Order: sequence, then C-alpha cells, then structure tokens
Amino acid sequence: MKWAAAVVASTVITIACQKDASTTANNGSTVVTTAPTRVKVYLTDDQTLVFDKVNIDIQKLEIKLEDDGIDSLGGWFSLNITPGVYDILQFRNGVDTLFATGTIPANRKLQKIRLTLGNNNSVVQGNVTSPLKVKDNNNQVEAKLDGSNVDMIAPDQFAFSLDFDAGKSIKSNNSGSGNNHGFELRSNIRIFSKQKSGRIEGRVSPAEAQAIVMAISNTDTATAKPEREGEFKFVGLKAGSYKLVFDATAGGYQDSTINNIVVRNSEDTHVPTVVLHK
Repeated sequence: MKWAAAVVASTVITIACQKDASTTANNGSTVVTTAPTRVKVYLTDDQTLVFDKVNIDIQKLEIKLEDDGIDSLGGWFSLNITPGVYDILQFRNGVDTLFATGTIPANRKLQKIRLTLGNNNSVVQGNVTSPLKVKDNNNQVEAKLDGSNVDMIAPDQFAFSLDFDAGKSIKSNNSGSGNNHGFELRSNIRIFSKQKSGRIEGRVSPAEAQAIVMAISNTDTATAKPEREGEFKFVGLKAGSYKLVFDATAGGYQDSTINNIVVRNSEDTHVPTVVLHK
C-alpha cells in the first residue's frame, strides 16, 4: 500500500452539469458536462509508522449536490460501495483501489462528500489488536472538494482519490493499560486528483537500515515507510521542489538527503536508488 501526501484545498468544488454544452474547465474550479455524470472514487492511505494494520469499518459514502428542492434527500446521494472492514494500510506506497462508483444527475453542482463509519474499528501493533473508538461517537466525516482535485476522465465521467490519512486520524486516548491501551479515531480524510498532482518514487537500501523517507516542501511533509525491498512512493503531491530525507533508524547507518526533487502534475518523478552507509 502507499503513503500519500496532498494538501486539500478548502474551497468548494463547482462541477455543473448543463445540457448542450461541451466539457470545459475554467481556472481549475468549474467543470461543465453535457449529461448525468459517472463518478469513480479511489481509496488510498497516508502512512502511519505506528501500526501494522488499521481496520476501518466503512458503511457508506455519499456525495452532496446542490439541493434543487426536488428530491427529498437534501442533495445527498449515496454511491455504490461494498460496506465492511478495510485494512486501509493495504492501500499505501502508491497502491489504491476503486472504492465507490455512481451517477449524479445533470445540472447539479457537486459540493462535498460524507463518509459514514461503523463501530467495528481496530488497530494492530505486532501481535496485539486494540479497539479503535470513534471520537465523540461521531461516525460521519465530511470533506469539501475543489475543482483542482477532480479529474475529468471522460466528457461524462470524473474521478478523485480519497486518502484516509491514518497517520493523522488515530490518537492515543490514554485510557486502558498494557494490551488494552486505547486508541481513538478522528477521521482526517483528504481529496486529491491524480492528474493535478505529482508523485515521487524510488528505492532505498539496505533493508537493515530500516529507513523512513520524508518528502518535504516548505511546510508540507509526507512520510513513507519503504516496502520489504526498499521501494517507496509518494502520491498526491503538489507540484514544486521537494527535499527527500532518508532517516536510518537501525544498524548504525547514516542519514541521507537529496535536494531539489522537482514534482510536476500528472508525472512520476523517479529517484535513483539511495544506498545508506555506516
């Protein structure tokens, strides 16, 4: 699975569906389509360095459209998902999965999404499984969309990626002790576009160094824990210049840094293999 890093804009996306108009984009914020529009949502996760598994009970995903006063749903439409418990750490390091699909009506503006969780949530550290309590019993989390975070992949179809961001969503609640130590979930989901963000991928060795990789740009930092063969990948990055920091955590190996890694939208930036030394 992957570690992804992206900064979610706070402005509301405006995706309007109007008949007899060709697909257009206006300053990255407004997309006009000609017909009812199909939706694809991909699920991924920003890495946590604490847990081996993060099991999240996902029951519903809805899209909020501009309420036209006709339907009785207040503008909320459910997308098609398979409800159940997902180990979201399977979707890190550049890996994602098609999680939800659906169709929204024409002539409506897309405003935000809402994720509804169940109560069967847990985390695994080593061989220890601990319950994961939803903070304040707030089982719903919403996120606004921005036009720069949505991909128009066909005249009548758009897609975006939903990053659950386990690293920022789970906190210790300091209740319990020993194997019953408690953890709390306060979902911190992020949205990004594959076409309007960039990626960094590479490999670090040796495995004995147990390196942690950080991609840093100004105040934004993404963290990756390489796979068994040292592969790592950051996705959903804003275009710009990054510094890669390789933090060796074992074996007496020295840290390393690569500066001026350029990230461009819709492109993979490949970094040559980094070999750490003692």
